[in-house]
Amino acid sequence: MSRVPSTTPPDDAVIPPRHPQAPAPGTPIPSHYGHCFGCGELHPTGLHFTAVAGEGQTLNGKFLVTENHQGAPGLAHGGLLTLAFDEALGKLMWLLRAPAVTGRLETDFLLPVPIGTELHIFAEITGLVGRKVYSRAEGRLGSPDGPIAVTASALFIIVPMSHFLEKAPKEYIEHVKKHPELLAFVDPEFEINP
Repeated sequence: MSRVPSTTPPDDAVIPPRHPQAPAPGTPIPSHYGHCFGCGELHPTGLHFTAVAGEGQTLNGKFLVTENHQGAPGLAHGGLLTLAFDEALGKLMWLLRAPAVTGRLETDFLLPVPIGTELHIFAEITGLVGRKVYSRAEGRLGSPDGPIAVTASALFIIVPMSHFLEKAPKEYIEHVKKHPELLAFVDPEFEINP
C-alpha cells in the first residue's frame, strides 16, 4: 500500500508571499470556467461559489445551498460540500498566480447544512514546499461569524497550465480566447520544477 500524502505542512514549509499581481484584498476572484459546477455562473444547478481575496494568503467565499444540492431531504449533500471546499481551497492559487491540482482533500462535517443556508468559507494557505501547497478552510452557517459546520484541509500540486489546456474541450479554449483574464493569474515567469 502506498503512503497517503498529508495535508499538514511539514516543518520546512513556508508561507509564500502573496504574488505582487494577485487580486487585491476585497477583489472578487473570477470563475475559471463559466460551466464549472462549483464556481461557474453559467451552470444551471451548480453551487455558484463566489470568493473575494482576503489579506495575505486568504480568501472569503460563499454559496447558497439550494434544493439542487441536497443529499438527505432538506440537507446539503456531503459530496457537494466537499466540492465547495475544493473550490475555495483551489481559488487560493490565484494568490500565488500558479495553476494547481488537488492532491488530497480532507473534509470534516461538524453540523448539518440545511438547504436555504448560505455557507461562508474562509480559506488560507498554510505552507509551501516546492510545488506542494498546503491549505485549510472552515465553513460557517449563515454568516462569517456563524457556527462552524465544516472544516477542510488540502494539499495542492502546482502544475503547468498545459495540464489543463491540452485536454480541454474546444469550447473551453474558445472561452479562454474570449476571456484571456481567466489565464491572467498564471505568472509567465513562474518556474515549474519536474
